[in-house]
Amino acid sequence: MRINADGTENPDKIFNVGGLPNYQLRKEDFPFHKLSDPDNPATVVSDNNDVSSSQGAFNTKFVDVKPGSAEDQVKNEPDEVFNVGGINVRRVQPRNTPTVINAVFNFRNFWDGKAQNIFNGVNPFGLRDPNAAVVKAETPNNPKFVKISLNNSSLASQALAPPLSSFELSANGRTFQEIGDKFGRIDRKSLGVGRGKKLPRKLAKKLFSLRPLGKQVVHPQDSVLGRDSRSPKPGLKDRTYEQMIKDAFKSEWWKSNQLIQIDAEGVRTFVKKPDNSSQTDEYSVLEYNFSLFFGLAVQLYESTLISDDTPYDRFLEGNRRALTAQQQRGKGLFEGKALCIGCHSGLELTSASVSSVTQNGRIKRVPFGLKSPEDTGFFNIGVRPATDDPGLGANDGLQINGQGNPLSEARLAQLGKFKDLLGENPPILTPPLNSTEAVVANGAFKAPGLRDVELTAPYFHNGGQATLEQVIDFYNRGGDFGALPPLGLSSAEKQELVAFLKGLTDERVRYQKAPFDHPQLFVPNGHPGNSNYVVNDGTGKATDSLLEIPAVGRNGDKGTPNFLS
Repeated sequence: MRINADGTENPDKIFNVGGLPNYQLRKEDFPFHKLSDPDNPATVVSDNNDVSSSQGAFNTKFVDVKPGSAEDQVKNEPDEVFNVGGINVRRVQPRNTPTVINAVFNFRNFWDGKAQNIFNGVNPFGLRDPNAAVVKAETPNNPKFVKISLNNSSLASQALAPPLSSFELSANGRTFQEIGDKFGRIDRKSLGVGRGKKLPRKLAKKLFSLRPLGKQVVHPQDSVLGRDSRSPKPGLKDRTYEQMIKDAFKSEWWKSNQLIQIDAEGVRTFVKKPDNSSQTDEYSVLEYNFSLFFGLAVQLYESTLISDDTPYDRFLEGNRRALTAQQQRGKGLFEGKALCIGCHSGLELTSASVSSVTQNGRIKRVPFGLKSPEDTGFFNIGVRPATDDPGLGANDGLQINGQGNPLSEARLAQLGKFKDLLGENPPILTPPLNSTEAVVANGAFKAPGLRDVELTAPYFHNGGQATLEQVIDFYNRGGDFGALPPLGLSSAEKQELVAFLKGLTDERVRYQKAPFDHPQLFVPNGHPGNSNYVVNDGTGKATDSLLEIPAVGRNGDKGTPNFLS
């Protein structure tokens, strides 16, 4: 999988690792860039541009929702890349999926920073999308379209991308209730709906009639949902999603006796329906604002997932025995010779955090070399060539007035678009920003936080390293494509760094204790068969193999195996 410069996904038809889809990764497949001497970048044995990531959705086209059903009506479409013997298998994400734990501290989210710090209630793009609007009803008879801008809400922005991604969770053409497409207009062609025909019902209409968590068992001692558990039956008691929204949000965001009608050209008008019935092209205010509720709900939950009780934290609080002698030497290397602190600063251990951006500005100059401008917290460390994935160097994919805009905020400043698209004036750099100077953006990615890094393999945006030892080898040789200086660490120093990184683990995360407990989860785990044969489920898709992660209560359990296990 590759990402194009315009921000679109571009499936690579060649599977270097394993040769075909539905291959089960093995320990010896890592790292993806193999060297005979891990300290010498010139000793290349093999190289590939594959990505190790989460399994996503099958290639399907959205047709309609099935009222009262959790399953959409979709049409299977041939997938020229992700298939075995002509039978579709699940697609794979174009980038390795990062953890949501401590993600609340990120100023922007996603590896390329696409999820904006300002939440517009509609999609991940914040002020970049001038058409994003939700509905507010000061009185039930007086709804109106309004724009919202919620600061420090990139987790809400991030939450709105996966449900519409045809690689991650969605069929092609499915939309949130309140929008036609990501530009605020109905894309009838992509939905296969001609003029004069009804538009398909959307996500919110489907969910409101369903039992919350209706396919997942909730542990009776769940720290948040325990009192509503139906264990051993799946789902929550009594309340519907609709009632939960009404309980959580003020009535002006959902209470109105008027509906929003969207015509064939995507024009939106209010219509009064006394019986509150609606057609497939008419939505209640509650339905129309579903993305607002969904994004904020996910953000508020993920904001509770804060890992702050590690040996490292206890050491900083004065317990000098919290870190072993080896870990303390590793801490010294982390802050000194190994240069880690340059990208992984602060208590969040990432310079892409809200506090780091607030202190240093959204863009700054590289402190060495040509002192080029760069977005704070984003770095090209030479994991892969920028031609594989431009990362921050791509466009946002929003075709406003026929063109997208750079994801790089430094490039926005050069174009004079910083304030319009980001809501504030650009930082003043020394020397001042020149509109023609080179910006560090191509191949740059957000520095992830390192808390619980022992538990979050595989590593980097391509998932190409399986162990912390491989990661330290990577940095020690200066990366794989000449982006970093070699570190010259000894074998003992490498182990000291690894030991320190393991001192960043919060045992509550390891053993899934509150607030890291959760309902039952089912994770796609390949398909029965192999790379040459899978079983057709009767619709042109391979039969799924699902891995169950059981429901866990506030007291945790024996812990989840790590990546290699």
